[in-house]
Amino acid sequence: DGGAVVEIKGVQQLDQLEKVIEFEAKRQHGLVLIAQKLKSMEINISKDGIYEITDTWRECKSKIIQKAIKNGDVIKAIKIKNFSGMLGYSPYQDIRLGKEIGQLVKFYGIGGVFHSDELPNYGIENEDVNKVKDVLKMNENDLFIAIAAPSTKIDYAIESVISRIKDAKDGVPAETRMATQDGTTIFLRPRPGSSRMYPETDIPPLIVSERELEIAKKNIPKPWHESIAELEKKFKLNHQLAEQIYDSPYIELFEKITKNDSVSPTFVASVLCSTITSLERNGLDSKLLNQNEIIKAFEFLSEGKISKESIEILFENIMAGKSKTIKEAMEKSQIKTLSDSDVNDILDEIIENNKELIKNQKERAVGPLMGIAMKKLRGKTSGESVNRLLLEKINQSLK
Repeated sequence: DGGAVVEIKGVQQLDQLEKVIEFEAKRQHGLVLIAQKLKSMEINISKDGIYEITDTWRECKSKIIQKAIKNGDVIKAIKIKNFSGMLGYSPYQDIRLGKEIGQLVKFYGIGGVFHSDELPNYGIENEDVNKVKDVLKMNENDLFIAIAAPSTKIDYAIESVISRIKDAKDGVPAETRMATQDGTTIFLRPRPGSSRMYPETDIPPLIVSERELEIAKKNIPKPWHESIAELEKKFKLNHQLAEQIYDSPYIELFEKITKNDSVSPTFVASVLCSTITSLERNGLDSKLLNQNEIIKAFEFLSEGKISKESIEILFENIMAGKSKTIKEAMEKSQIKTLSDSDVNDILDEIIENNKELIKNQKERAVGPLMGIAMKKLRGKTSGESVNRLLLEKINQSLK
């Protein structure tokens, strides 16, 4: 109540919301309390109260001041009559007008301000403070703000500081602020006025040449729906999978892998969009799985060195940090393709041990038997071929 619209950007996590709102409510109410105190005061700021004090502080021992002078910056001070104590006044912990002004000047690329409510401090000694007070002809109720900045920025910053102090009587100014990780907010930029037609305030305007426009026109990408339709047609993907792969970071990798005709595009898209995402949700790191190793996995699949089922096992091994390459993951996971003879022997043993189940459930026994088989054969042969062979062997057993 009694404030203007404040926009807060950069709230990245839901648990920040409560902290940010709590802090901002406290900050804004603090500014209202400061405004109430200011309304009973006679504040006098004028351009006559602005002095250059570069030479006055040339011998100052503060590292900040010496660095500014060495960089060729100008140091100016603003005298504010009857304002002593108001920049340091804190209705709540860490809520001060001085802090607000310090954040404001950062908009101009200036590190901050010094004011007499907090001095001596930062290497600025009593002697340095008294020198400024003498130059500004101050009495004990007055306050000064000192700013060190390049000559091209300092006057804009001073005008903003003066304007902000005058606005302080009105309570909460309209502005855009940035949320921090600890749940506080900091000044980002002023809110745009009614005349703004959305120019980007943070980026200088760029002149675009006719030649650049022509190049841009020739390189306009296809509309989303056309690109999706093209993927569906070219790779025979369903609409949902086509959208997922197109919108994923793997679209170029997908097209590279599917140049090999022996690999199913649907399976490749499913692995890139679903399998890797599922492993990430289990806390594994996809950054450990580089694109060359993904390509190598599908090459091994097309050469019959691994089965479809083993790809998830290999990716899981690498994303868990246990291996760096597909070959190393194969060794550590003991993945190798079994011969048809070995697979048949394992399935014959399963059929022999489960004759009663087959007798009772007939062809429906393929479900439970498939579970038993894949515990032994997962990653060593194709699940499709296991299912087909099991069904054949069940039918033979029933005959």
